[in-house]
Amino acid sequence: MPAKGQLCETGIVLYLSECKQYMKFYYVYVLYNKLKNFIYVGYSEDVKKRVKYHNSGFVKSTKAYMPLEIIHYAAYSNMKDAKRREEYLKTNRGRTTLVIMLKEYFSKK
Repeated sequence: MPAKGQLCETGIVLYLSECKQYMKFYYVYVLYNKLKNFIYVGYSEDVKKRVKYHNSGFVKSTKAYMPLEIIHYAAYSNMKDAKRREEYLKTNRGRTTLVIMLKEYFSKK
């Protein structure tokens, strides 16, 4: 039995016999290639792994635009909220919102 404060399979032990799970997050991320002025919006439960996957050439829609850098991400505790945000950012209005949100980033190009 793990001691208090020790990690266990599902999270951190708060009491000797109880494990509490970490809160799960769902991420909407934005990738960008400056040379080709290409923006890609995606969704993942593991952003680091997903960005590596994109930059390994395994994603057909981004393969021609490598290397991609992550320029923005947002974490959501609810999957439906994250998916809704991803879908919105992929629309013309959403792209405009994104460019306005990241105005300073895009102005330094």
